[in-house]
Amino acid sequence: MKNPLRYQVSEYDCGPTSLLNAVSFLFEREEIQPEILRNIMLYSLDCYGKSGVQGQNGTSRMAMMFLSRWLSGAGEAGLLPIECQYLSGKQVYLGENSLVTDALCRGGAVVMRLHMDGEHYVLLTGREEERIYLFDPYYMEENPFGPEIELDLQHPLKYNRIVPFACFNREGTQPYSLGKVEEREAVLLFDTRTKLTAERTIEYFI
Repeated sequence: MKNPLRYQVSEYDCGPTSLLNAVSFLFEREEIQPEILRNIMLYSLDCYGKSGVQGQNGTSRMAMMFLSRWLSGAGEAGLLPIECQYLSGKQVYLGENSLVTDALCRGGAVVMRLHMDGEHYVLLTGREEERIYLFDPYYMEENPFGPEIELDLQHPLKYNRIVPFACFNREGTQPYSLGKVEEREAVLLFDTRTKLTAERTIEYFI
């Protein structure tokens, strides 16, 4: 059974929440081992705030890179049929030749760092033409973004925002922009049993 995706419980935990949501999106509740949950929480929230308190500046890129590698290792060890790939810099954009959109077309999920009143992690779960379906763990009941970005609370297992490609590819700090190219990052995640490949379906094209 799949669980509804969850919202962050503080101003700081968008990173671990989005990673946990990726696992929930890809796998049945009964498959997810406690070690997965424990380590995602243990190795995230590692950035110190201005007051010197750990976690007040969220989760670092280094922690996300480590967790993506740890999750892939967990997959190789048989803990969960998961595969991850960490992307950074020029690899992170939305477009026809993007590894991000390719992952979504192959049944994967993408945890991505972007801008939302500061740096913020969300989970991308699907694509339709030049629109991305994503789950933003920051709960809102009203849409402050205008007509360009849709707020949709009717699909708790998959998404709560619909965002055009163009919003992501901006280099500024507007809502859902990826920002400066050199600072971008994303983690691709797959259930290896359902990941679409050329061998598994004639509908998959590189």
